[in-house]
Amino acid sequence: MPTAPRLSRTGPAPAPRIAHIGPGAFFRAFNAVYTHEAMAATGDDWGIVAISLRSTAARDQLAPQGGVYTSVTLREEGWQSQVIGAITEVLVAPEDPEAVLNAMADPEIAIVSMTMTEKGYCHNPATGRLDLANLDIARDLEGSALPASAPGLIVEALARRRAAETGPFTVLSCDNLPSNGRLARGVILDFARARDPELARWIDGHVTFPSTMVDRITPATTQGDIDRLEETEGYHDAACVFHEAFRQWVIEDDFVAGRPDWDKAGAQFVRDVEAHETMKLRCLNGTHSTLAYLGYLAGHETIADAVADADFAALCDTLWAEEILPTVPQPEGEDLPTYCRALMARYRDRSLRHRTWQIAMDGSRKLPQRILGTLRDTLTSGREAPGLCLVVAAWMRYVGGVDEAGQPIDVRDPIADRLRAASDRAATPADKVAALLAFDEVFGTDLPADPRFRGAVTSAYETLMNLGAAGAVAAYLDRTG
Repeated sequence: MPTAPRLSRTGPAPAPRIAHIGPGAFFRAFNAVYTHEAMAATGDDWGIVAISLRSTAARDQLAPQGGVYTSVTLREEGWQSQVIGAITEVLVAPEDPEAVLNAMADPEIAIVSMTMTEKGYCHNPATGRLDLANLDIARDLEGSALPASAPGLIVEALARRRAAETGPFTVLSCDNLPSNGRLARGVILDFARARDPELARWIDGHVTFPSTMVDRITPATTQGDIDRLEETEGYHDAACVFHEAFRQWVIEDDFVAGRPDWDKAGAQFVRDVEAHETMKLRCLNGTHSTLAYLGYLAGHETIADAVADADFAALCDTLWAEEILPTVPQPEGEDLPTYCRALMARYRDRSLRHRTWQIAMDGSRKLPQRILGTLRDTLTSGREAPGLCLVVAAWMRYVGGVDEAGQPIDVRDPIADRLRAASDRAATPADKVAALLAFDEVFGTDLPADPRFRGAVTSAYETLMNLGAAGAVAAYLDRTG
């Protein structure tokens, strides 16, 4: 039980101008911090109404504190804390969807932003289109109740604003997805067309969907972190978040109803964010997933533990140089080899206990963006990608649910049960690879049909079974010289 007083707001909350879907740790370590600092720099009100699609955790933590919480920057020499006051209210959609819709339809709301992970878009990752068979989407389109999905809520809020002639808002995706603005636009318009083609035409002509690139490593907060903050700062804060010092936010400057001066807090406004997105997704997120699956299987608990192993550090360096960077377009103002060296320095920071198990979550949704896009470009260019195929094989081994010591793996994935069942039904490595490649929502139809890809993944899976993850990484490095 807490022994110190709870953190609480002092002074008035800012007037809300942003509604944000997904008030998890990353949002509190990133969007809300930038917004807090931008308001401090300008004096403008850009308060945030935070909306949870399912969990009550953020509301339960933040509401008793008046929406304020502590953002803790981790450094090996010590931490630095800052109380963030940008959040004005937290709503839980299943409890009161009308309150959520009223908030989003409020004409003062200029931006609806999102950090809800891939699952929240209710799309088919292989096609990028709205999954009309998704249970939430099907129920929302049926129209018998207020919407539950993010696309349903956004379209209903826009419909109300159109009817009231109060104007549109900007939809701002801040998830780690390629062309996230284009994806958000696609699923919103797909939903609107299925509901009301005239509404879809209005949204298409009036609403903007800027793409963004976001980057800040944010490990899950533990009870130990909360206790340590209480001892250090003298107050109890169950909503605190811990994160690295580094942060980068690149945003396409296309806002229909105004925006905060996030650039005053260090954000970069650009005309086209695609090259930055590709750089981050492939260089950072791609090697994060590499270290997550291979590192977990090899017994490494955290990213820092993994890269402390010389072979795993060399694995990242080799993947960047030989398989990833050749597929990354040059982003404006970036030096790609320098960027990768900075990534390795971030990975080595032991103050960030970023668990491989945490990063391994939701792999069926992450793999297409982080690994498979790079593989497609590599194969199209006629080159080989044995390291990335080893990562795919490691994911397959991981979702089989049993580690190299025969112990169960707590696989967290929206299709974990189906993946495990497919793996269990197959007897040989080749059969297991074939069974998992049949999940076209992950791999599409092109990669499984490519004999180079299928053969390389099968060979890598066999190597994992014979040598283990550490041995497979060593064999890859021997092969690449």
